[in-house]
Amino acid sequence: MWLFVLFDLPTETKVDRSRASQFRTDLKKDGFLMFQYSIYVRHCGSKENADVHKQRVKRFLPDTGKVCMLFLTDKQFGDLEIFYGKKRHSSAREWTQLELF
Repeated sequence: MWLFVLFDLPTETKVDRSRASQFRTDLKKDGFLMFQYSIYVRHCGSKENADVHKQRVKRFLPDTGKVCMLFLTDKQFGDLEIFYGKKRHSSAREWTQLELF
């Protein structure tokens, strides 16, 4: 069982940004990993275990914004298809030979 937490939190003010950052920190402390910037995921051994983590997330929900939780089975998660943009950015730089004369 996989538990996804999807959220859209306001970040207009310093207080909003702090609350959003604290929410992400709390998710990480509970064992969630960042799937995308506003999507965190955690593997749970059973539906009961997923419910425990759902209750934990509910305890540290921010006062503003939108948070959704989604449960997927291992099979459904395994069927997930991930696509990237057509243009890939290479992180490796092309090195040039240094010439000494």
